[in-house]
Amino acid sequence: MRWALVKVCLAVTTMVVVAFAVPLGLVVKEMARDRAFSNAEREAAVVVPALSITTDREELERVVVSAGSDDGMAVHLPAGDGRRAVDLGRQRAADGDIAAVRRLGRASTAEVPGGSVLLQPVALGLGTVVVEVYVPESEVTNGVGTAWAVLAGVGVALVLGSVAVADRLGVRMVRPARRLVEGAQELGEGKLGARVPEEGPNELRRAAVAFNSMADQVVQLLANERELAADLSHRLRTPLTVLRLNAASLGDSPAAEQTRTAVAQLEREVDTIIRTAREAKPQTAAPGAGAGCDAAEVVRERMAFWSALAEDEGRKVRTAGVDRPVRIPVARADLAAALDALLGNVFRHTPEGTAFAVDVHTGEDAVIVLVSDAGPGIPDPVTAMARGRGSGTTGSTGLGLDIVRRLAESTGGDVRIGRSVLGGTEVRVWLQLNDHEPIRRGHRGAVRKRRRAAAR
Repeated sequence: MRWALVKVCLAVTTMVVVAFAVPLGLVVKEMARDRAFSNAEREAAVVVPALSITTDREELERVVVSAGSDDGMAVHLPAGDGRRAVDLGRQRAADGDIAAVRRLGRASTAEVPGGSVLLQPVALGLGTVVVEVYVPESEVTNGVGTAWAVLAGVGVALVLGSVAVADRLGVRMVRPARRLVEGAQELGEGKLGARVPEEGPNELRRAAVAFNSMADQVVQLLANERELAADLSHRLRTPLTVLRLNAASLGDSPAAEQTRTAVAQLEREVDTIIRTAREAKPQTAAPGAGAGCDAAEVVRERMAFWSALAEDEGRKVRTAGVDRPVRIPVARADLAAALDALLGNVFRHTPEGTAFAVDVHTGEDAVIVLVSDAGPGIPDPVTAMARGRGSGTTGSTGLGLDIVRRLAESTGGDVRIGRSVLGGTEVRVWLQLNDHEPIRRGHRGAVRKRRRAAAR
């Protein structure tokens, strides 16, 4: 917008300057020419009284010398009454031009080398005398160059001044718009304190007021959501207390110990949710240098927990790729929550006795975690991946898969749902490593090739 205003103002001002300066320069040139020939007419008029008194050559030569110079003026007397034609001074005009002026009886000008001549006829008793006055080119153009230079300077000053004014006006309009864009970007990046100054033109000022009001409402809505999440999570403390007390009375069997462990973990998760909501901090922070966890260790730990329940339901369990460390840029608690969500879906949405497996494949730029089962599968994977949609079955909210998706996307990877080799559902979690660029959605063909290579 700023440069558009400058260009428009530059074009308009240039056209105005050209429209006025060019005709004015031509007028100045014509005025200088008229001034030079007016001076020549005055010089010629000085000789006229002397011509009416005498025609003596010596007297006329003295008059010519006193009027100008014998080099710049000439007098041409006609022949008659036994006199021959007399030419005083240096003749520059052609004989034909002099004869034409004498015949027509009116003044005329003619171009000669180095300038022009004024031929002024004077009617006397002895005939028509022609006075020739030489006007050099320097007198015709005297002061014209200076005047043109002044006009050009004034024109350039006007153009530069208009450009400067347009630039200042553009800055006054563009700066508030740029601040509005920067504020929107900061708010989109999660900087909830981003605000913009309410200044500039009326329209931009109103836009800034609307933006600040929207930002205040966003902050208020997020605060309300945090409070609601904390309140709802706090309500879970009462049933958790009952579960903990009941679990304490189950005795010392392995199932009782697993139940107590699960209740304790659930209490910790609820406390984390309440604390995170109160502190207004994200639950999953971006890992720094050296952060992350051993995916193989987390898989072994969570499979040890779920294997006991799988044994009770007669499910066959298989794990692969967890015999050596596999470092990933994901927090341990987040990976454990994602695995619990996927394995919980297996137990929730497949019949008892359905086998399942967890495989970890390590590639050069990514780690793939596969959770597959031999169940009926998911008829609509796209809908299942949508947050809050679920698979459409009872008890499915879709939040578990959304947790997995957000975990993968935090590393630059993604999640895909397909058909497993066991005949049921396969959830493929692609975790991008820190040393490589994030996956771009437009290069899915290359991504699939790399995934196949990593899976092998």
